[in-house]
Amino acid sequence: QVQLVQSGGGSVESGGSLRLSCAVSGFTYSRYYMGWFRQAPGKEREGVASVYSDGRKIYADFVEGRFTISRDNAKNTLYLQMNSLKPEDTAMYYCAAGSSPYYTSPSIDPSRFGYWGQGTQVTVST
Repeated sequence: QVQLVQSGGGSVESGGSLRLSCAVSGFTYSRYYMGWFRQAPGKEREGVASVYSDGRKIYADFVEGRFTISRDNAKNTLYLQMNSLKPEDTAMYYCAAGSSPYYTSPSIDPSRFGYWGQGTQVTVST
């Protein structure tokens, strides 16, 4: 059974940092591409960052060098280090996994991901 269990998140002041974790089980983690997404109230889910199985990464423009996605294949865990957080980063954050052979590069298109974590809230105050 595929499981993605998220941890981390919480409330911070503007300029602060948080690290999100996503522990996966039930599949060969190293073969999957992984991503982080977020959804603010009243808005559509949007891609934040993605890392392909070979380590290549892609970030949304709004990240502007503030976030770092990483994966530890030995621990079957995905991370998102978020620095210089802004109030507009407030959202529910989700990790996701995908394995389609049709996609050969990292992407932040949520339709390419078939498995999702439970979500974790990130709130950034002014």
